[in-house]
Parts: sequence; structure tokens; C-alpha cells
Amino acid sequence: MTTRGVLFVHSAPRALCPHIEWAVAGVLGTRVSLDWTKQPASPGTWRAELSWQGESAIASNLASALRGWHLLRFEVTAEPCATAEGARYCCTPDLGIYHAVTGIHGDIMIPEDRLRAAAVRAARGESDLQAEVAHLLGKPWDDELEPFRHAGEGAPVRWLHQVV
Repeated sequence: MTTRGVLFVHSAPRALCPHIEWAVAGVLGTRVSLDWTKQPASPGTWRAELSWQGESAIASNLASALRGWHLLRFEVTAEPCATAEGARYCCTPDLGIYHAVTGIHGDIMIPEDRLRAAAVRAARGESDLQAEVAHLLGKPWDDELEPFRHAGEGAPVRWLHQVV
């Protein structure tokens, strides 16, 4: 069963761009040449987008392949399909990686054990429940990535079909 998704490289130093392409090509099993454009939200960095179609595991494989590079900001999404929930991965240099399962309408689905643990920490006074829920929903990552997302509006998107 295949799904569709998008890789958003929000900011990367120029020297890292070919390495990103090689890593993505290794996951997708095909040559990749991204259309890099300057990232106005962070002068001296570049951005690119790639839409893909293939197995749902591609999203996690892309996130794993890219997560180790400190100066890289990216997101990977995968739409839900008949055999798998959707997924969203975000990564920033300061926050590291965030993963969420997404439902058919794009909602983040938080597992009950994570919600219960957040409620327990809040009840013990270890944290604030609103802050816990915001973290579970990825708000710190959204806050950091939002300026980079807006800077990419109108940028070209390349579709890569039938990736296996």
C-alpha cells in the first residue's frame, strides 16, 4: 500500500545540501536533485521541498536519515492510508526531533499513555498541564518552524511518483 508525503527542508547550510540529496536518494532508492532556493528567514541557508509517493515507512526513514545534522531544520509528512496512520516529523537544531501520528483529517493523535503521564506530572506539580499538552502537540516545534514555513510560500514543489 502506498501513501503520499512531503519533505520540507526549511533551512540548511549550502555545504549540507548535496549531503541531504544523497541521504534522501538513499531512502527513496532513486536519484534526487532538489530545487534549492535561498531561505529569507535565515540568511545564508537554503530551502527545498520534495513530494513523494511510496511506502508509508518512507517518512520515518527520511526523518531518521536527516535527524543527525545539527544545522538542519526539516519536516516530513505522510498521509494516512488503508494500512497506516499518517505521520509528521519535525526537527530543529535546538529542539531535536518530534514525531506525531496523524489521523485522516490531519489531527495529531496522542496515545493515551502519553496523555496520562502528562496528567500525572501536572497533578504532582512537576509541570503545567497546558505546557504538557502543548509539547505533545508539537507547539514548540511549530513556533520555531513557522517563520521558515512562511518564507517558503510560493516556492516550487517537485513531485516524485512511484517511489519503491
